[in-house]
Amino acid sequence: MNTISPVIDLREICKAYQMGEITVSALTSVSLLIRRGEMVAIMGASGSGKSTLLNLLGTLDRPTSGRYFLDGEPTETKNEFELSQLRNRKIGFVFQSFNLLLRDTAQENVELPMIYAGLSAKERQQKARNALHRVGLSDRMDHLPNQLSGGQQQRVSIARAIVNQPALLLADEPTGALDSATTGQVMELFSELHQQGMTVVVVTHDANIAKYAERVVRFKDGVVLSDEKAAHAHSALHAAH
Repeated sequence: MNTISPVIDLREICKAYQMGEITVSALTSVSLLIRRGEMVAIMGASGSGKSTLLNLLGTLDRPTSGRYFLDGEPTETKNEFELSQLRNRKIGFVFQSFNLLLRDTAQENVELPMIYAGLSAKERQQKARNALHRVGLSDRMDHLPNQLSGGQQQRVSIARAIVNQPALLLADEPTGALDSATTGQVMELFSELHQQGMTVVVVTHDANIAKYAERVVRFKDGVVLSDEKAAHAHSALHAAH
């Protein structure tokens, strides 16, 4: 029997927003398990609830009811400071817009999460260099964001997301600002990280992006419409080999 706790364990999660006198239900009784080492795509049209789910998974928002265990830890009992510490230890975020500091080099951007974690300057520098090497940017460590292509900037943000070795890599439309060739390169990098054992959740509306996942969870109107294993997982990756 597998005794390893899942990285994501959602139990009967509901999320409602008050819009004046009207209550809008964004998520209804959502239960979801994502195990360590899985790569999962979360899909849905605009308004399906996937953005609300992303904010809950990242502990950036709280559910109205239900329970969320992140890497075995219950989240509902934690205050905002404890949640920020949990995020820093357990989650790496990758966004569509890169969110890099424009006046900092690639290496300095990757060091940021470790400053919050209280690591020494020497340890930060070494880990940042290792993370940038891992995403193929050893020769760009001293470059500023405006000296990098869009794909390279996204690789810097991925290095920043994985530098603390999080339990969960959470990517929100990570290729939305990239051309198709660069999109393939970035998604292959996510696949490599997954094959190295990282748990990756990609929120996307693009079926071509979902093909890289081994499992696809589709949302509609705040509920899980389907949760299927993707038979074609990594097909785009293996086709070249």
